[in-house]
Amino acid sequence: MVERIRKCPNCNIYSLENACKKCTQSTVQLKPPKFSLIDKYASLRRNLKKKDLRKRELY
Repeated sequence: MVERIRKCPNCNIYSLENACKKCTQSTVQLKPPKFSLIDKYASLRRNLKKKDLRKRELY
């Protein structure tokens, strides 16, 4: 059976376990955002990518 990666919301540690080994809080399954042709955040992502490329002098 395929295991899905999980994340502890308290200490932000990734794990395959149902409970965090550090704080013993239950972990949550990570899910990608739903696909949509109308992407609300596309312009923000492009701007951040341009900033990063300019910072590294690649754009």
